[in-house]
Amino acid sequence: MLSAMIRTSALRLALLSVALTGPALAAEPLAPAGAPASAFPKPDRPVAEIVAPRWSSEAERDKAGEFAEVAKGMGIAPGETVADVGAGSGYYVVRLSPLVGPGGRVLAEDVTPDYLAALEKRVRGLGNVTLVRGEPHDPRLPPESVDAAILVHMYHEITQPFGLLYNLASAMRPGGRVGIVDADDIPSRHGTPPALLRCELSAAGYRETGFQPLKGGAYLAVFAAPAPDARPKPDSIRPCRDSATAR
Repeated sequence: MLSAMIRTSALRLALLSVALTGPALAAEPLAPAGAPASAFPKPDRPVAEIVAPRWSSEAERDKAGEFAEVAKGMGIAPGETVADVGAGSGYYVVRLSPLVGPGGRVLAEDVTPDYLAALEKRVRGLGNVTLVRGEPHDPRLPPESVDAAILVHMYHEITQPFGLLYNLASAMRPGGRVGIVDADDIPSRHGTPPALLRCELSAAGYRETGFQPLKGGAYLAVFAAPAPDARPKPDSIRPCRDSATAR
């Protein structure tokens, strides 16, 4: 048993080393599998389909100042490791790279192979970006490696949000914050009502620390991630339902 523990620790250190020091790589998981999706209750609401790698045109998003607002609201600083969970076309990835600088890292995670293949081409030459192939319920990020994680216009597409939040918490460093950008709408119209979001994050042990509206009917909600040993047990989590979603 001791030798198995040593091998597991060595694997985690190797994966962490690749994530934090290596150049952009073909997307692979960067951590052993976490808790399985089957351990968690299903969300008591619709889940939207993944329909495109981008929310809207990058020119429109830049004009609205989206990235600058989110980066400021998240307090992202040079030298930090930031995970873009559901990176899609890489709008945030290529803007985070110069912001965190050579001393920081960007972990660009997604579950869709075609998106990752296109993103791999886009980030060539960005030495502080590493692609990560995750699973819908598990971003497969190295343990205690992430200062900030962002989930942009994709929370409503997560088939197992409680599993993803549970497994994401193990990747966060102490004091790590998670920012969710979404439309204030029901999941079938590709949004998440803020009350529903707060309920689901709270059920997974997260604590809201900030909320601000963004242009175009979207919002940024910021949460403190729970310590891994403070996470609710998967079988104790109860799904949430929002009145707007019920309608």
